[in-house]
Amino acid sequence: MTLKYDLRLATSMARPVAEGLYTNITTDLGAMLKRREYPGVQDTSFDPFDPITAANPYPGYAELLAGSRVRYNRKRNIFILSRYDDVRAAARNDAILSNAEGVTRSRAEIPVLLNLDPPRHTELRRKVQPAFSRGALASWQQTVDRLTHELVSELLANPGSDVVQRLAVPMPMRLIAHILGVPPKDEAFFRYWSNEAVRVANIQLTPKGLWQMVPTLNGVRHLHSYICNRIESGELLGGDTLLGRLVATAGNGEISRDELFYFALLLLLAGNETTTNLLSTMLLTLSENPDQFELIRQDPDGLVGSAIEEQLRFSSPIQGFYRTAKTAYRVGEATIPAGARVALLWGAANRDPRQFDNPDTFVAARNPSHVAFGSGIHLCLGASLARMESRAVLRELVERVQRIDIIGTPEWTTNSSLRGLARMRVALTPRTRALS
Repeated sequence: MTLKYDLRLATSMARPVAEGLYTNITTDLGAMLKRREYPGVQDTSFDPFDPITAANPYPGYAELLAGSRVRYNRKRNIFILSRYDDVRAAARNDAILSNAEGVTRSRAEIPVLLNLDPPRHTELRRKVQPAFSRGALASWQQTVDRLTHELVSELLANPGSDVVQRLAVPMPMRLIAHILGVPPKDEAFFRYWSNEAVRVANIQLTPKGLWQMVPTLNGVRHLHSYICNRIESGELLGGDTLLGRLVATAGNGEISRDELFYFALLLLLAGNETTTNLLSTMLLTLSENPDQFELIRQDPDGLVGSAIEEQLRFSSPIQGFYRTAKTAYRVGEATIPAGARVALLWGAANRDPRQFDNPDTFVAARNPSHVAFGSGIHLCLGASLARMESRAVLRELVERVQRIDIIGTPEWTTNSSLRGLARMRVALTPRTRALS
């Protein structure tokens, strides 16, 4: 049975990976040899793939935001947009800026929802949208609250433990396992291979980068076999599971088994890693801004939601995604050529002083209009789920925790797109009158 699924996965993945490798090599080599000049475009050494920059891109963002509207990194052969208005406009211009070659730096036409253009994107998104309606999310609230109470209790009982491993990782992973219908006995297996698979966001389709793909592809392979086997047996389609809802609401437009798998994979990427990053960085922000934590505690009904939006702006879990220009794309006096790879830096746009006063300061009451979840037709489908989880955690913290102290130096991940903490030890001081 596993061989059958492996062959099916290989058939669907081999062509886009091979074509992506060829396109990346030839396009980058051509750009290096031609050394073209682009009027109105300013060269930059800002490199999102540099590990030091990935761990702390904000000094680089400040330099980008102070310069021309369009920047070009010749080493990576990418055009960069950083200003809020430009990033938002580009995200909404799906007629010119295409997702079809993927949203990571390397081009690959993997058929997940995020990589589709209209009309196929419109058709599939219409099918899956009901599964993320307000009513659908409400049915998971009790599970979210239970997980939140349990995980925060573990942190309180274990001062000095790693908040990433104790809270930020298990919270979204266990919720996703629950809504997909993965039984508790399989959660360890599911979590391990999911963590391997989500590394795809930082893969470079180059000869050197192929070696980095091995554990990622192995993770995708194991998940594909697991999910497809249980879809065909009906285990993941019964009851109130997410995939079951998708099948039930698809109507006459049937969703294929492969589409169900790729949707589950997208949920792991977009709903797991991003929420993990949001939760871990939120505790760091609250620790560094105890006055704001106190303000939220004094008015949780008024400020919890606002504080989550501010955290999304202040430390965006997704720092940037890519598009491909189908035709020449004008930004002010600059023209991005057809075929170019364009980086939309959500993280920089959310710190643009043209849009936000004191953008490098966390203000819980700001309630900003940010682009942390993107904009336009590709606005993150799981945004409401991430908000529900983070609000539950923040409410639990303000009710039960007096102070958050960081022990040692936090360690950041070096993923160029998905920025968060790799490790951070915390000690939570309980409130004297904490709610049980």
